[in-house]
Amino acid sequence: MKQLLLVGLGGGLGSMARYLFQRFTVNHFIQAFPWGTFGVNIIGCFLIGIFWGLSFKGFDNNEQWKLFLMTGLCGGFTTFSAFTMDGIGLIREQRYFLFFSYIAASVLLGLLATFAGMKLIR
Repeated sequence: MKQLLLVGLGGGLGSMARYLFQRFTVNHFIQAFPWGTFGVNIIGCFLIGIFWGLSFKGFDNNEQWKLFLMTGLCGGFTTFSAFTMDGIGLIREQRYFLFFSYIAASVLLGLLATFAGMKLIR
């Protein structure tokens, strides 16, 4: 139960941060490009990289911090960060075909699924 609460707390904070960042971009940037989504995806990738690196230096044996920061905070902020970590994992395992298949299928099928969902509801 403690693990679930840590993920939920981190996820809630990440979601609120995403909302605030996206509101900021709407007010400060031209909206011809999805700056809010782009920004949270890149920032989330950077953060999950930092947290992953720290897991080898400071909280390697502290699963609670990993759940709160990586699964919760980054997961709530953006799922793109988890997507990139999965991709890096495949590269580290030298499973290059699976890496490229995963990336291509995720992007293509994700776009198609979003489009299908929109059409279904219309």
